[in-house]
Amino acid sequence: MAARPNTPLRPIIVKKVVEAGHAAHHGGAWKVAYADFVTAMMAFFLLMWLLGATTEKQRKALADYFAPTIVQAKQDTAGSNGLFGGESLVSVDKYPHEAGQTGTKAMTIPRDAAGGPREATAGARASARAQFQQVAQSLMRAIEEKAELRRLARNIRFTETREGLRIDIVDDADFSMFVLGTSQLTPEASRILGELAKVVAGLPNELMIRGHTDAAPWSAKTGMNNWRLSVERAEVSRQYLVFRGIASDRFARIEGVADREPYVPSNRLDPRNRRISVTLGWGAGPGN
Repeated sequence: MAARPNTPLRPIIVKKVVEAGHAAHHGGAWKVAYADFVTAMMAFFLLMWLLGATTEKQRKALADYFAPTIVQAKQDTAGSNGLFGGESLVSVDKYPHEAGQTGTKAMTIPRDAAGGPREATAGARASARAQFQQVAQSLMRAIEEKAELRRLARNIRFTETREGLRIDIVDDADFSMFVLGTSQLTPEASRILGELAKVVAGLPNELMIRGHTDAAPWSAKTGMNNWRLSVERAEVSRQYLVFRGIASDRFARIEGVADREPYVPSNRLDPRNRRISVTLGWGAGPGN
């Protein structure tokens, strides 16, 4: 019988089935993850056992083994009105800063075999803190008792650092420690440094002075720059303190950091970035 001419031919479809290998399913990647999980669980249960089987003193010893000396360093607190702005000398501040002065830090300071003056005992540190409180209170009392200086009490800030008690004398829109662009002390700044000298003259602690400037640019024709100006201002402050009775051998160092450690990082031209920092060290100076 003849084929029907109008009947279409069906296409032939070949279906090829390829069975995938089982290497991915039966590989070793899951074993690594499982081993990490078991290790973490073992460490967790070991920690739980240590917390339950040791005394508080033993736990402290274990913590000290991994972190020998923890020092909280406060750098450049924002400060506020009054002596400590309603807080204690060693309370945690939250003022942001750059270049080594970034708010409150937790630093691990390893001890070497010889130790050093900064590794004071807890009793010595407590005694020094009490002395720092007395210095701060005495200085603020002396400033507030004088009518011509009372308004400048807010320009004096106290901060405990790794090196000791730092006393910052901060410029603002209404007060400047130095004649603008020079290292010449203003009369008000001289009086403040004079009161500071009276308070610390009888103490054996070493002193360190650091000068800060704002970021205002200098003309190349002047021969001056912020680095040089900050150092000169620190040196003039040291000379004035010596003139007012501080023994010269009590000064451990003076330095200038220009505008690299601004008090107000958001505005490097802010007058508060100009300041003198006098640090009263934890221990006695070399001549004591």
